Amino acid sequence: MENNSETLVTRDYFLKPGYIYLPEKPTVISTVLGSSVAVSLYDKKRKTGGMNHFLFPVAESREKTTALYGNIAVITLIRMMIGKGADPFHLEAQIFGGANNTDACIHNVGKQNYQIAKDILTHQNIRIVSEDVGGRLGRKIVFNTLTCEILTLKVDRLRESDWYPYQGDR
Repeated sequence: MENNSETLVTRDYFLKPGYIYLPEKPTVISTVLGSSVAVSLYDKKRKTGGMNHFLFPVAESREKTTALYGNIAVITLIRMMIGKGADPFHLEAQIFGGANNTDACIHNVGKQNYQIAKDILTHQNIRIVSEDVGGRLGRKIVFNTLTCEILTLKVDRLRESDWYPYQGDR
């Protein structure tokens, strides 16, 4: 097999809820979503990317200003990308998750999570190139930060092996 540095990924990283990850080297980031939302940002010029994963739409108080909340996680990811040299003009976003299981929750927090991400990205003039949101199914997301290739697996029930560290029938 030919070694092509354009496709060389050096790490795998599992992104937990309430975290933001902006790797220094090409990485495959994976996460598992239900009503939570993940936003990936990709810098087309520099060929780098990062992702967040948040559970709730808005932090209501200063004591809760963590990446568990969309209004914090999305802005922070944008600032991190710009801090590493990205020009906002070259950024592309993708939004995933936001499922609604009415058996588990009467409030559609998934829709609220999606809406806060979309509103912030639109306000920051960052182009949303794709989204896979809503519905009742959970998702497993796999994002290659070098190529911006993203795999979305929709599942009715998540397997134990979908969680990092991966085991068995990943």
